[in-house]
Amino acid sequence: MGQRFKIDRDFLRTITPTGRYQEFVDADVRAFVVKVTPIGRISYTIRWTKPDGSRGRRVLGYWPDLNPGEARELAKKSLRDIDKTGDTTADVLERRRRKVEAEKIIGTPTLARFIDDRYADWLATNTRSGTATLARLHKSFAEHLDKPISEFNAWIIEKWRSSRLKAGIGASTVNRDLSALRGLFSRALEWGVIAEHPMRTVKALQEPSGKVRWLTNDEEIRLRAALNAREERERAGRVSANAWRAARGYEPMPDLRSSDFVDYLKPAVLLSINTGLRQGELLKLDWQHVSLDRAILTVIDTAAKSGKQRHIPLNDEALVTLKAWRKQQTQHGIVFANAAGGVRTEVKTAWSKLLKDAEIANFRWHDMRHHFASRLVMAGVDLNTVRELLGHADLTMTLRYAHLAPEHLSAAVAKLNRPIPKQSSEPENSL
Repeated sequence: MGQRFKIDRDFLRTITPTGRYQEFVDADVRAFVVKVTPIGRISYTIRWTKPDGSRGRRVLGYWPDLNPGEARELAKKSLRDIDKTGDTTADVLERRRRKVEAEKIIGTPTLARFIDDRYADWLATNTRSGTATLARLHKSFAEHLDKPISEFNAWIIEKWRSSRLKAGIGASTVNRDLSALRGLFSRALEWGVIAEHPMRTVKALQEPSGKVRWLTNDEEIRLRAALNAREERERAGRVSANAWRAARGYEPMPDLRSSDFVDYLKPAVLLSINTGLRQGELLKLDWQHVSLDRAILTVIDTAAKSGKQRHIPLNDEALVTLKAWRKQQTQHGIVFANAAGGVRTEVKTAWSKLLKDAEIANFRWHDMRHHFASRLVMAGVDLNTVRELLGHADLTMTLRYAHLAPEHLSAAVAKLNRPIPKQSSEPENSL
């Protein structure tokens, strides 16, 4: 029996790339395996034996997007849910036939082999969203992973798209899936693996225009009240806990009453609605890119979605918030770091509870960015300035907010007004 490992965060952090593929079998769930690519990408997989004796394998996700505890539970559930009788001998023989046919065409791997052996490394080196793209490809095109990439054509892809739409998948999601596949085939064409791009004639679906969601004045008041109430609950809870610990001779925890904030949530929310930062930009923000003296923060190019650096002035509330947060957060370089000092990846739990307390529905963290932009437009700020603050590459995205400035548009039209000459009411003299 091969060596088995306790797969947890500490173990995954010790893994170093060796230039070759590595696999580690979990000590608790034998079918749960961690695979490491030559450049160090770590994936969670499960393996099982099918009724015909062949081996099945499925990728569940990637570290650090999915923590090992969640991955292990997902592995257990997936192993229970696998319909092993669905993989018939005929299915296995068909896949083997495809593999043989693919090998007849020199340099033409299956979709799965191309992803794992070549495309994954390119994504890791050249994109910031490589892990998410790999997960999307494996999940969305699972039924085509054994197909040689030279066999793909527009009809196969259109058929796949139709089945997804019939299954109730939205046009936006289908377009994102196809965009990921399109990028893969572009690289395959560039590297000479295929002779023609199979998606050359496949057009993106028309997507419904997304509704811009921002907070009404009443909702913003409730959100701020919920933030303050949460702070007071946490402080009261800490006082109660320390009283309990003191009665039993335990070391007290730090007193939250001496701090401006009990944790990251309130300053992060206040900064979001006053700067319009994307969640990823906010959570990756480093103190070295915040100038409290000049009242400005910088989104560096590697953190920006557009890949371009931009500077955002801090208004009074944002500046006061960051100054107060800086006084109590001095041990880490990341502004809203997690307990270990790294980039925080999970805010959904606290955010969902806050919205529930504030009685606000259908409002995402990203909508605070819309709220920021909407308030600027309604205050009369021109769209190009809003575009620069948001970091949009052009005005196309920013134009979603144009309809929020009726006064601004009315003022523009009013410039066409001219004095209307008076019409005489006296009858003309007859000749």
